[in-house]
Order: sequence, then structure tokens, then C-alpha cells
Amino acid sequence: MITIPDKTKQFLVLLIKLLIVGGAFYFIYDQLTNNDKLDWQKFIVLFQKNQSVSGIAFILFLSVLNRFFEILKWQNLVGFIHKISLSEATKQVLAALTAGLFTPNGVGEYAGKALFFEKSETKKVIFLNLICNGIQMILTVIFGVFGLLYFNAQYNVITTKTVLILFGICFLAFGILFSLKKINIKGYSIEKLIYKINEIPKPIHQKNIFLAICRFLVFSHQYYFLFLAFDVDLPYLTAIATITSVYFLASSLPTFQFLDFAVKGSVAVYFFGILGVNEWIVIFITTLMWFLNVVLPVIIGTYYVLNFKVLSPTLSKGEGDET
Repeated sequence: MITIPDKTKQFLVLLIKLLIVGGAFYFIYDQLTNNDKLDWQKFIVLFQKNQSVSGIAFILFLSVLNRFFEILKWQNLVGFIHKISLSEATKQVLAALTAGLFTPNGVGEYAGKALFFEKSETKKVIFLNLICNGIQMILTVIFGVFGLLYFNAQYNVITTKTVLILFGICFLAFGILFSLKKINIKGYSIEKLIYKINEIPKPIHQKNIFLAICRFLVFSHQYYFLFLAFDVDLPYLTAIATITSVYFLASSLPTFQFLDFAVKGSVAVYFFGILGVNEWIVIFITTLMWFLNVVLPVIIGTYYVLNFKVLSPTLSKGEGDET
């Protein structure tokens, strides 16, 4: 087995930190400056017209609340392994978000969180992060399906027959999936996954679902309030149904975190275009949502990435953890 000298290891860790932070800032800068659909002059004019200190504070508060619920979710789930403090959960979530910024579907987030724990706990941490993100995705699908049905009932984007066919395909897929739940692929099966999920106490699952619902309501309504700030006055149910539809369809597409707003933007332009909302307003609001809920946490997360210290293999389980 090849051994790496400590100085070389320290240099490699520093290099990885700088690459993560440098890459994060480069992608943020590139997306904000080279997007020709962002008309900054129109934004400044509208901002000056509707500027409100209380309004800005409220939108920023929703961003903090959105990420706070995510931190609480992680603190709650990782408690299944051992307890961590709120500050430790904050550090892990924000550092992992930064690490996952330019990886497909935020895969780097899983590795980022695992680095804060011993190697023996890596699989458990990745599994818990899967549960953490999985429940958010399930809620996005549930709210999104109802949103799509409501939106389609109002604007007849697709026929009733097509809707029934899609539901039939979904039920058929789930039926096949559960009928094959005992089939093992490299030691993994749906039955084994369900067993692992059931190992986690019910109170942890219940709290996770509650926090995930709270988080979904926060960021979907932040989207809604931004439309109000840009003088887009839509019926509440129509606006929320459209927003949930956009999140559902955009989340179904494989993408990178730093391109997330571009994917959501393109889907949002289509749906809100049907409602007669100007394209540049939709693009700006989607970009602002990305900036407030991804860029700002990533900027804070870079501090934790730069100050990250590799966990010593000599530490015993739980040693060095904040309680």
C-alpha cells in the first residue's frame, strides 16, 4: 500500500479546498455575468421603483429560514448515528453544498458530508443524506403532480386522456418495482432499502417529513412573493400551482447545481409564458431564487471548506464532535 507523506497530504487537501472554492466562485461569476437574458437595467429600474427595506428583509429572512430547515433536517437525521450541535450541522450542510455546487445533481454533497465523519460511518452518512434529499424530492413530486393537475385543469396544456395514460404508466412502474423488490443487484435490493429505512426510529422520520414540508412551503412562497415584488399579480392558487409544477419538472431533469437556475428558468419561462408573464421577469426571479438560496449559502460554505480539517483516523467514535 502506497503511503503519502503528511506534508504532501496537507498540500493535496489545500489544493482540493482551493479548487472547490475557486470553482464555485468562477461558476457563480460566469452565470451572473454571461447570461444574455438578464437585463440588469430593467431590474435596477424596477428595483428602485419597488424598493422596500422591510420587503428585502422579508425575502432574505425566507432564504435563511429555507436553509435553516435543511440544517435542522440534517441534525435530526444524523442524530441516528450520534448527536451533533446546530453549529456543527450548519458547518456540514453549508460546506457540503459548496462541494456539490458543480457536480451532477449535487453528488459532491454526499462526499462532502461524509468527510466530517469517520470512514466506518461513511455508508451510514451517505444513506442518511439520501433520506434527507429523498423526502424533499418525494414532496416536490407530490405537490408538483397536484400543481400540474390544477394548472392543466385551468389551461388544458395536455388532454385528460394523456394525464390518465401518464398516471397509468407511473402506477405500472411502481407495481413492477415492488414486485421485484427481492431481486438483489450487487447485494442491494428494494426490500433491503426498506428494511434500512425502517431501522430509523419513527419520530426521526416524522420530524424529517415535517421539516421538509416547512422547507417546501418556504421556498415556494418566496418564489411567489418575488413575483408580487415584480408587479406580477396572479391568482394565488394559479401562481402556487405553477411554481410547484416548475419545481417538479425541473427537479426531474439531471443537472448541475450551478446550472439549476437555468433549468428551472427555462421550465418557468414556458409555464409563466402561458400566464402572460414577461420572460425577463421570470428569468430574473429564477436567478434571484438561485442567488438567495444557493449562492449566498455557498459563499458562507467556502469559509467552512477552507477551514476544514481531515478527521484523524485515530479518533474514536464521537470524539471531537460538538454536543
